[in-house]
Amino acid sequence: MKSLKFTTSKYITCLAFTWAMGLASCTKEYQDPSRAKTAVALTNQQGLTAVAIGLQRVYTLSRTGVMFNAVAANGFVTNELSLLNSGNIPELQLSTGGAAVDGTNTILFNLWTSANKIVYDADLVITNAGNLGDKGYASGLIAYSSIFKALAIGNLSQYWEKIPDGTGKNVAFITRAAGFAKAIAVIDNALNTITANPISSGFNSNVPNINIVNTLHALKARYALFSGNYSLALSEANEVDLTKASSFNFDATSPNILFTIISSNNVFQPSNVNLGLTGADVPDAGDKRIPFYTIFAGSQVATIRMNGFAASTTTPFPIYLPGEMTLIKAEAYARQPDLSNALAELNKVVTKTTDVFGVTAALPPLSGTYTQQQLLDLIYKHRSIELYASGLKIEDMRRFNQPVANRKRNFFPYPFQERDNNPNTPADPGF
Repeated sequence: MKSLKFTTSKYITCLAFTWAMGLASCTKEYQDPSRAKTAVALTNQQGLTAVAIGLQRVYTLSRTGVMFNAVAANGFVTNELSLLNSGNIPELQLSTGGAAVDGTNTILFNLWTSANKIVYDADLVITNAGNLGDKGYASGLIAYSSIFKALAIGNLSQYWEKIPDGTGKNVAFITRAAGFAKAIAVIDNALNTITANPISSGFNSNVPNINIVNTLHALKARYALFSGNYSLALSEANEVDLTKASSFNFDATSPNILFTIISSNNVFQPSNVNLGLTGADVPDAGDKRIPFYTIFAGSQVATIRMNGFAASTTTPFPIYLPGEMTLIKAEAYARQPDLSNALAELNKVVTKTTDVFGVTAALPPLSGTYTQQQLLDLIYKHRSIELYASGLKIEDMRRFNQPVANRKRNFFPYPFQERDNNPNTPADPGF
């Protein structure tokens, strides 16, 4: 994983790995056997850096991380993905949908637990970094950790009706709307911290793959859109420099987990060349995003495989796509409504031929007069293609009032481990 390339002692490196991989229910206290050493580590720059490194590890690496499980859970219930082996029981449950998905599902448990672990560890950094003497370095630690905390809260809020209000024993729950508001508040705190004390060049030089300020504005735009605050979503999307990439990067020793899973050809692949879309949402002929996201491969008889951000061991996974920001602008305009600007922004995605991640449709522009609903339908279609396997589609399907019959779950049940340990766990949704 090529990020935060700090030189740390063996003790600090082991501490980061222990914290990152020692997942537990959000009702736990996440106690570490080396409690005294941990307390000392939180008082110095090197120790806090180690915890920050661990955040990305928990989010991106292995099948227990947020990244893989969000893509898988979302992909199955929105028909983006097709199950290859029914012996994979958690995937089979999600592929079947409905009542087959219950609190035993380990994909949902891993997503839930990893997200809550990230919130806990990010809070350790955010709370303690302010005590450092180097305020510019502290600002970087706070902002970097806030990205992961906001992502974790945002993911929980996308998939569950209610989410934990923090970590700890018998934690209370808040609505998903309050969850998105909380993620935005985390981002605002980070942006205010950066304004007061700009991130030091020493910190910035060690996070070459994540543009921190761009990412904070992009996530704020995303969660403002999900909250229905269209003016805020528009203004934040306008703050993002679309020529700059921000991604999780991988290498041979820390490989892209999506590639690892896809290359086995034993778990899942894209549903079909139309990315699971039907009817008017089927991609247009010549849409170059289809050969970007899919490829036919295999001996004897070639079968459809996931390409795009699962193409190789070292393929980066974007935290957000430039196209997402443009489509946020299009949707925000369409819902206000400002149909002329909405169409103009949508056409930027439809006709795009260059992109920092290579996601381009390269289609002729849409022309003519469209009603608000027609534009919203087109925006949904292009979000479904542009943001394929990003983990965002279930939220889009609800927001755009897509037929319930087109998805296999609306919200997820709570893991049994949470219910067994926290009496405040809400009732499971009916669907």
